[in-house]
Amino acid sequence: MANVDARIKAIQAMLVVGGLAVLARAGYLQLYRGGEMRHLAESRRTVSRALPAQRGVIYDRGETALAQSLERYRIDVSAKQVKDLAALLRVYRADIGSRTEQLRSRLAAGRDFYAHGPFTAGQVRRLRALDGVTLTPVYRREYPSGPLARPLIGTPAGDSGTVASGLERFLDSILAGRPGEATLLRDRQGRTYESPGRILREPVPGHDVILTIDKELQEIAEGALAAVFRDATPDRGDIVFLDPRRGEVLAAASLERRPGGAVAASASYFQLAFEPGSTAKPFTAAALLELGRVDAEAAVSAENGSWKMPMPGGRFRTIEDDHPEEGRLTLARAVQVSSNIGLVKFATRLQPAEHYDFLRAFGFGAPTGVDFSGEGGGVLPALPHRWRAWEQTASVAMGYAFMVTPIQLAAAYGALANDGVLLAPAVVKEIRGKDGTVLYRHEPMVVRRVVSPETAATIRRYLALSASDSGTGRRAQVKGGVLGKTGTARLLDQETKRYVDRRAASFAGLYPAKDPQLVVTVRIENPKGDYYGGLVAAPLVARMLRQAIGARRTALDRAKIADDRVAAPSSGPSAGKPTPRRAVRVPLPIGAAPTRSAGPLEVPDVLGQGTRNAARVLHARGFRVRLDGAASGFVSATVPAAGESLVAGRTVVIVSRKDPAP
Repeated sequence: MANVDARIKAIQAMLVVGGLAVLARAGYLQLYRGGEMRHLAESRRTVSRALPAQRGVIYDRGETALAQSLERYRIDVSAKQVKDLAALLRVYRADIGSRTEQLRSRLAAGRDFYAHGPFTAGQVRRLRALDGVTLTPVYRREYPSGPLARPLIGTPAGDSGTVASGLERFLDSILAGRPGEATLLRDRQGRTYESPGRILREPVPGHDVILTIDKELQEIAEGALAAVFRDATPDRGDIVFLDPRRGEVLAAASLERRPGGAVAASASYFQLAFEPGSTAKPFTAAALLELGRVDAEAAVSAENGSWKMPMPGGRFRTIEDDHPEEGRLTLARAVQVSSNIGLVKFATRLQPAEHYDFLRAFGFGAPTGVDFSGEGGGVLPALPHRWRAWEQTASVAMGYAFMVTPIQLAAAYGALANDGVLLAPAVVKEIRGKDGTVLYRHEPMVVRRVVSPETAATIRRYLALSASDSGTGRRAQVKGGVLGKTGTARLLDQETKRYVDRRAASFAGLYPAKDPQLVVTVRIENPKGDYYGGLVAAPLVARMLRQAIGARRTALDRAKIADDRVAAPSSGPSAGKPTPRRAVRVPLPIGAAPTRSAGPLEVPDVLGQGTRNAARVLHARGFRVRLDGAASGFVSATVPAAGESLVAGRTVVIVSRKDPAP
């Protein structure tokens, strides 16, 4: 009996100890590790999923979509949840069609099925109502106009596994939006199920961007360039259309022939620099006129097309013209017939620093600031005080020894159309929210006044002569009149650094003549057959302008285009007199053309400003600018400092940092 009582007491003691242990363990798990265990259970039972945000649409200036993100779907089928396998297979076969046998075999074996697609809403409409089918929405970037302007538009990160490029990369923070977040339920097998009402954060769609690009002009430019590559098989070609009144890029196209013969589109119009040849002669002429070194009566000998320019030590440099002239040449006539001899002789009347300053003022040697990543800045020969008349001065006057990009050349010609005011080019016209709110709208941004309205008007008259029946650019003419300058530049071999027997044909002009609405620049590198600018580039300009005039919708105001060609002025004394023209409207007050004075000026305070805006302020004051630091950063200091005096034309160093100063 005693043994029974002892056993009972022992069992009772064990039960008490076991109960206390269970209570202690439960208290430990609940009180001490409760939060940790709840988090572990929640993480195993639920899973967070990012909800993609719809990327903003990229439109042309007429609001035709060039790039857009459309909702597509991926398909998940849970074998255990399918109730009507026959109906599912029938609908899937009819609406999707692909991988039907794989779907049947996997479901018959009790295994889940997944189809990436992505599929359109119409394809999955009937599947949505069937048990066991889960549709996951995704956004896919599509380009309704196909390859049109693709180097400019680019590709977003992660799109088809490619690296971000173009405006998709440059404007990514504006286009991308902000993704949302949702919580999904998960079973023991790891399968997820939508949990209604458990969206933690709604996605915010990206902003829409309206470009300055005109879709029809872009099609015209790309089609014309493709035709040239078929007929003349050049190595490279660039075309730019620009609105000189607002600085807006209306079309830009570049093609290049790669090793193996394949032709590919690129963004060379913003990036690749080249020697402009005779298309740069109007800028030397503008410097001569602005500084009063040449008048309408001034003339030099044409040397019958070949001139031995004296050099030190009794040596000579031979300067030749493709179109030999007899007698004497005025500056107007030298531009009209594209005389190297005439421009070189006139250019020796400029001091090297003056010549350099005017080229710099027209925007050469520095990026234009167009809203596109990776823009090239071209090259100007430094240290103008070391230029020699028989070398750098002569070469620059003929359009050699410095390099420009197509967008720089178009912007500089825009200044001639714009009564001497240089505007910063732009490709973004407007940014809007999804509700239609305008967040940004482009307004003309003045960089500087380069020359006086009178000088600009005189150069336009010279361009009228150059594109007249007796000029090199006569084949560019269409109704309304074209002002322009041809170029035929020899190419430099990058390995030997010697000029070779290959040429680039070019044309830069304004249209229409009486009130220019377009700047058009064309450059065709190493065409087969004819290679003169007047025979290759000028006719191409005429063809594109005729198409633009006849197009259904372009940026041209046809009511202002005259029915006949502009009457070219004579090359006599009256050629130097400017034609009155209305002043362009710009958002900032523009004073008279800057004088090249050696007097000291006060360095303006640009601390904290973006480097591009600071550079514009310093250029407008009359200084050159050199950057030390991040190109897209903020100014942390200047050398000399703000408030100090510095001679006009000297260099101010901008010290920049990536983030604004605290």
